[in-house]
Amino acid sequence: ESSWDDEFKKLVQSFPKERSWAGSNLYFYQGFWCPSLVLKAFISFQKHFQAFNSDVIVATFPKCGTTWLKALTFSTLYRNQFPWDENPLLTFGPHQLVRFFEYDLYLNNPFPDLRNVCAYQPRLFSTHAPYATLPTSIKDSGCKIVYICRNPMDMFISLWLFAAKLRDKNRESLSLDEAFYKFYHGISAHGPFFDHVLGYWKASQENPNKILFLNFEDLKEDMDSHLKILAMFLGVPFTDDEEKQGVVEKIAKICSFENLKELEVNMKGVHTSGVRHTHFFRKGEVGDW
Repeated sequence: ESSWDDEFKKLVQSFPKERSWAGSNLYFYQGFWCPSLVLKAFISFQKHFQAFNSDVIVATFPKCGTTWLKALTFSTLYRNQFPWDENPLLTFGPHQLVRFFEYDLYLNNPFPDLRNVCAYQPRLFSTHAPYATLPTSIKDSGCKIVYICRNPMDMFISLWLFAAKLRDKNRESLSLDEAFYKFYHGISAHGPFFDHVLGYWKASQENPNKILFLNFEDLKEDMDSHLKILAMFLGVPFTDDEEKQGVVEKIAKICSFENLKELEVNMKGVHTSGVRHTHFFRKGEVGDW
């Protein structure tokens, strides 16, 4: 671990650097801007994570529906592993149940023990990493990736307001014009945005059995149909009995943005990365920009 600290310090000095929207540093690494908070964790994840063929990974660009997609994927994948009225989402936040590689698991430990971090099987993780930078073991294994994209204007405003909440109280928030200038030039956490989206889009076209590419707006418009697509992709399709019993509708209801936002567990507490759980929930609307 100490040798890795020394190696990292030398490595980071060679990276181009910019100021993030929240006031910390962004480092340009392998074609994308990585927040200083998670750069070390991200490189550890990239170097050491060993994927299982059965793994499922939720991948997103920030503020594109990450929290919502985690809840939907968790409830769909594991729906038969707990009583319906005891869905863990009622007592744990989506980010506690589907943990980030770079913002959680590898954040304080370059070699975390991942054997028991997932209470259910198969293992379910998440990341903001661009497709091009994913560990080789993920790309080469049979694991599945669920990705969601969103209208960039809605994402941009959501990210701008989110960054303002993370900014030091003694430091003035980034103006809308400044944020747009940075976004236009690709300078944002895990950006450029369009490169991020296109990376997963192209990969999904080449290997649709490995990567499911979803659209935030389509999910909002027709949740039931897309939950069936998600379940089929994950290898746990809804049975005729489940559809008759309204299981699809129940998942859509408990995982609705409005319901998640009002749950007590999501109204208090702080995530491992230091972000308040309430900051992950704003409106979740289409066209709000």
